[in-house]
Amino acid sequence: MVHVLNAVPEKAKNQVQQLLVNANVDIKIKKKRHTKHGDFRRMLNGSSVITINRTSNSYRFLITLLHELAHFKVSELTNYRVKPHGEEWKMAYREILLPFLNPEIFPEPLCSLLAAHMINPKASTDRDYALVMALKKYDSPTLTVPIIEINNGQQFKLENGRVFEKLKKRRTRFECKELKSGRIYLFSPQVEVFPVSAPLFSSNPISSLR
Repeated sequence: MVHVLNAVPEKAKNQVQQLLVNANVDIKIKKKRHTKHGDFRRMLNGSSVITINRTSNSYRFLITLLHELAHFKVSELTNYRVKPHGEEWKMAYREILLPFLNPEIFPEPLCSLLAAHMINPKASTDRDYALVMALKKYDSPTLTVPIIEINNGQQFKLENGRVFEKLKKRRTRFECKELKSGRIYLFSPQVEVFPVSAPLFSSNPISSLR
C-alpha cells in the first residue's frame, strides 16, 4: 500500500488508506501505456488486480485509482455480467469519488470539473477535454502538445517515431495519415504528440520526385 500512498496527493493519503485497508485487491504501478491510464482485472483464481500508469501527476494517479476501484467494487457486489462502464460502475464511481471532492485535495478548477464529470462519468477521463487540459497543468514539463493544437496539414511524431500528418476533424476525433504507410488513423483531441517544425516526409511522394 505504501507505493500507492506515495503516488497520491498528500491531503488524500488518509482517505486512500482507509479505502484500501479492507480491499482485497493487488495494485501495481506500471510504466506509461499510451492506450490507457489503468485497468482492472479479475483473475481466473478469483483474485483482483489493478494496474496504474506511473506518473508524477498525483491528481491523475488518484483519479485513475478511484476509477479502477469502482470496477473492483462492482465486481465484488455483482455476481452477473454487467457493462464495464454501465450504471453499476457509474454509481460505484460516484460513491467512491464524492468524499474526495474537496479543494484541499483537488485544487480548483480540478474540483469543480470533477464534480461536473461525476454527474455522468465517461469510460475514460480522456473524453472530458476540459478536465484533461486542467490535469495537464500538473504534468511534468514535456515537448509534446495535444493534437488539437496541431494545425491541419502539419506533421507530428509519436513517441515510437511514427510520423503522421493531421488532416481534418471527424466529429470528436482527428483524422491523420501515417506518412510511411499512407494509412488513416483517428486520434482523440488530447493525445500528446511531438510537433514537426519542418516536414520529415512529403505527404505526396509522387510530386516530390518531379
